[in-house]
Amino acid sequence: MPDRVRHDKKQEKKGISKNQTMPTAPDISIVVPVYEEEASLQALATQIRAACADAGFTFEVWLIDDGSRDGSWSVIEGLHDADERFVGLRFRRNFGKSAALAAGFEQAMGRYVITMDADLQDDPAEIPHLIAKLEEDNDLVSGWKKRRQDPLGKTIPSRFFNFVTRVVSGIPLHDFNCGLKAYRGEVVKAVRVYGEMHRYIPLLAKWEGYERIAEIPVHHRPREHGRTKFGLERYIRGFLDLISVTFLTRFAARPMHFFGTLGTLAFLGGFVISLWLSLDKLVNGNPIGDRPLLLLGVLLIMVGVQLFCTGFIADLLLRRRMEEVPAFQVTETTTSPRRETAAVLRET
Repeated sequence: MPDRVRHDKKQEKKGISKNQTMPTAPDISIVVPVYEEEASLQALATQIRAACADAGFTFEVWLIDDGSRDGSWSVIEGLHDADERFVGLRFRRNFGKSAALAAGFEQAMGRYVITMDADLQDDPAEIPHLIAKLEEDNDLVSGWKKRRQDPLGKTIPSRFFNFVTRVVSGIPLHDFNCGLKAYRGEVVKAVRVYGEMHRYIPLLAKWEGYERIAEIPVHHRPREHGRTKFGLERYIRGFLDLISVTFLTRFAARPMHFFGTLGTLAFLGGFVISLWLSLDKLVNGNPIGDRPLLLLGVLLIMVGVQLFCTGFIADLLLRRRMEEVPAFQVTETTTSPRRETAAVLRET
């Protein structure tokens, strides 16, 4: 399949004239991260074809092989040879689910984008339901595995994880980690997924201004082939990522509010302690040189100054970045019915 061409200059470099008609974008792009799912891919492809045919959707499927060591890539090649709507990308090594989704989002051309896992636990028959909910003026629709077909060792930690994420993020979803989601095409182009941030795409989308987020219960099936690729350690990494994404979404555009507030509180605490000790020595004549409280006061003052300077430096760097890329998005104007502006402030 030819590389995607987004600008006239790039088209000319690749030998595509400005007047040449590009392929019509499908209704749906389906992005499927694949890691050692050789036994599931044929059945998944059959079910996707059936679901989209019944609903009358045109579609493309991006199968992202995340460094599989089994025969997954051979199956993907066979699927593409039989049906060019199934396209594969192969990573040199295992980069993780977030990287696979990011690669698929970059290539997706559909008006809507569906993500799902390759292990057949996500049911492609849910695609029309997700799209129907998306067309109720929503930006993102997340699946909810209400009747989850997994052992208690996965369901109980997952419920606790989802509860904490729901409280911290303010997004009323029951299942942030469900792989079955639907997005408007512009949403996946706006979010930047990296590390292990795939769990928090709804939060990243909300940060970008896509706040119409909905949820529907979806059919979850038992795993038929292979074994799960995730252990309990993903919840530890998940909580660390939650702290990171919460900081980024709240303070990335105003770091002084975070560092400056902590620095001011620490400095004031140290100043009050030092002032009290000084008055105690001057008024009462008590020695303060061997008192641990003096060290605490000096330490708080130093930490406060350092935190304040960190916030100041971060603001200077941010201001330089803002001179290059404005920190806003434009979705509509009075002169153009639908004019998207990719002026989005991002971390480098």
